[in-house]
Amino acid sequence: MKRREFLNVGLAGSALAAAGVARGSTPDRAGGRGPFSDFPPLKLDETTIAELQEGLRTGAFTSHDLTEAYLRRIEEIDKGGPGLNAVIEVNPDAREIARILDEERAAKGPRGPLHGIPILIKDHIATPDRMATTAGSLALEKALPPEDAFAVRKLREAGAVLLGKTNLSEWANFRSTRSTSGWSGRGGQTRNPYVLDRNTSGSSSGSGAAAAAGLCAAAVGTETDGSIVSPSSVNGLVGIKPTVGLVSRSGIIPISRTQDTAGPMARTVADAAAVLGALAGADSGDEATREADVRGSRDYLKFLDPEGLRGARIGVIRSFFGFHDRVDALIEARLEDMKRLGAILVDPVEFPSGRELGSAEFEVMLYEFKAGLNAYLAGLGPEAPVRTLKDLIDYNERRRGLEMPYFGQELFLQAEEKGPLTDAAYLDALKKSLRLSRTEGIDAVMDKHGLDALAAPTDGPAWLTDWINGDHFSGGCSTPAAAAGYPHVTVPAGFVFGLPVGLSFFGRAWSEPVLIRIASGFEQATKARKPPRFLATVDFRNP
Repeated sequence: MKRREFLNVGLAGSALAAAGVARGSTPDRAGGRGPFSDFPPLKLDETTIAELQEGLRTGAFTSHDLTEAYLRRIEEIDKGGPGLNAVIEVNPDAREIARILDEERAAKGPRGPLHGIPILIKDHIATPDRMATTAGSLALEKALPPEDAFAVRKLREAGAVLLGKTNLSEWANFRSTRSTSGWSGRGGQTRNPYVLDRNTSGSSSGSGAAAAAGLCAAAVGTETDGSIVSPSSVNGLVGIKPTVGLVSRSGIIPISRTQDTAGPMARTVADAAAVLGALAGADSGDEATREADVRGSRDYLKFLDPEGLRGARIGVIRSFFGFHDRVDALIEARLEDMKRLGAILVDPVEFPSGRELGSAEFEVMLYEFKAGLNAYLAGLGPEAPVRTLKDLIDYNERRRGLEMPYFGQELFLQAEEKGPLTDAAYLDALKKSLRLSRTEGIDAVMDKHGLDALAAPTDGPAWLTDWINGDHFSGGCSTPAAAAGYPHVTVPAGFVFGLPVGLSFFGRAWSEPVLIRIASGFEQATKARKPPRFLATVDFRNP
């Protein structure tokens, strides 16, 4: 069934059963190249939020129907079938939330573009409901946060159905120097829906796999450095890492108060823009958001523009190329597309060396992680077995077989050795990180060349999941925007051996409208995204 035909089919009753994979079908789990795509076409896999809203408006289906269909899809694709393991927990209240929102729609009309739309959120974002908030750790399985994260409150106010929570790289991938992305003690290993033996990257691993496979209309991830844009790239998604301060961090398990943010991960720029508008806004509990209502927007859909590349001055950072010849060839082709569509490319632009920035950024993270995590854990209820980072280190040692079967907690140990945020070493590192990423980095380059955005390959293709050696990142461009706290958007650019690769656009603080305009123009011109095929392993006959 084609994507748009779905909107003409009522999802009530027996039609719902067809929304997931056909019952009785089994994938090739033993290896080989057999695609999981022998299954009947999946109605929810590429349907957009706008199309879902049209179906809700016309009465073709209800939000309750839609929620039921996604829950069935999670059961048959994520828990069974190819076994993506992207969803760590479904919301037992999702159906009731959807029913109430259906009644409200009938009585008052929709609240906005997310009314009745099922969304998954990372298990890093607090909800004091019947779901846990654990960062993937068994230590927090029974711990109850005191209140919703502010971002969750914004989603609820927008009328979204919180469908469940997604698996992640445990503690947002800030536990070990040899970690495997997408693995957590509580959730196990998430698998890439394009090629199942490949990694999802992280730390928003489950959000990436779930959104790519159509287990939700869109998902929310979090990023400190690369944790939205990298899993978006390797899972064939649009990811928006907002300006730090556009989306509140209150109630999100922290790494860095300088760099942390939540953001959308979706199959289209429009879907990501719709979710971003719902998330954005000032929060008195997060000082960084004090300008969000003035410099941000509640409606990022208005910045979509199919001609968004025309006249845009975009700097190409060649220092982020060269880590993979096929990625280079793919991005070169996309740059030619951009020029053909009216973009003005300044190629190359020089960017400061990343080694010095990376060292300063890491020092900042170690200090801020200890301070932020201690504050978060101290605010949990009495049932929490850990209250400090030191408690957590001891907990992991006592449960080494469950929490550290493949890799350790070297980063925890390094962070625990750090002092308070008044230490000169921390203040010097923070000053250096901001200077290199902002004043002498993104701002300097964009001022020099009069640019609207900077562009580079987001990441390499997904690597084989390896619990022995850990992750095998080949390259990426996330650090400058992450350290600066500036916005970064990745858009699907094509494939290398059937594995998605994204193109990044990033720029000045609060430049989300410009980046969304450029990204939407690129997306509409190239239409590079294709749905996942659930291959058992890479088909090397098709590079």
